[in-house]
Amino acid sequence: QVQLVESGGGLVQAGGSLRLSCAASRRTFNNIAMGWFRQAPGKAREFVAAIDWSGGRIDYADPIKGRFTISRDNAKNTVYLQMDSLKPEDTAVYYCAADRFYRDVATSPEYWGQGTQVTVSS
Repeated sequence: QVQLVESGGGLVQAGGSLRLSCAASRRTFNNIAMGWFRQAPGKAREFVAAIDWSGGRIDYADPIKGRFTISRDNAKNTVYLQMDSLKPEDTAVYYCAADRFYRDVATSPEYWGQGTQVTVSS
């Protein structure tokens, strides 16, 4: 069982930055893949980024490539999403996700956080 708690959301102006954090409860955090998803009002939840247990494999969704960076600190059981050059269309609830397998974390992760709101004003 993995419990995920996100933090770091908020209101920011377009062009600004935010860093989201996701703390995981599992002691073997360094053996699981982590990811971020988002869901805008009236839209389906969509994949944002994923990182494997070592940080050696990372994938991003096209809309955020070059602006967002995913990273992890296994000593702190935490994964991060650094979001730069934010746009109003990035407004969404951002969810942290985890799975034992990297192949699943970007499509059907087993564990989800509760989400944190990110609002980008124009």
